[in-house]
Amino acid sequence: MSKTSPNLILTQEKRNEVIEKLGTLEKEKVSLQQSLREQQTQSTATIEDLFLELLSVGDGLEALLDYLENNPDLTPEFIQRLPRSIGAVHRKFLNVLKKRQVFPIELEGRQPDFNLCRVVDREIRTDLEEQTITKIVLTGFRCGEKILRPAEVITSRTE
Repeated sequence: MSKTSPNLILTQEKRNEVIEKLGTLEKEKVSLQQSLREQQTQSTATIEDLFLELLSVGDGLEALLDYLENNPDLTPEFIQRLPRSIGAVHRKFLNVLKKRQVFPIELEGRQPDFNLCRVVDREIRTDLEEQTITKIVLTGFRCGEKILRPAEVITSRTE
């Protein structure tokens, strides 16, 4: 048996068919590369927009911190406005999330839904039914149907 590979003979028709398929594959490759470049450009723009919006939230926090640092003797008026100022920064942050379809988890009822929340502590409460949510410690968030972070809650226990 000879170690040389056998010669394959292609008909002109098969040769033309192979060349045509190679041409089609090359066109698809170029098209996919272009599509990938466009997706990368769009992804980069989206990320840059997100960072700019988060920087705006950071600017609001930085302004508050600078004021606190530079004014050690806070006026009663400033202290009275502080919750509203912090609330404005928080609303701006929630709007950044909302634009990206990230929403706080709304817990329905007083019994924990373990798909949406995680119990982080229990407190003795004789006035409530066992496993009743007494406090939401940390707000949970979802993106569409996906839970990004479950809500952290404290529930009651009888003894």
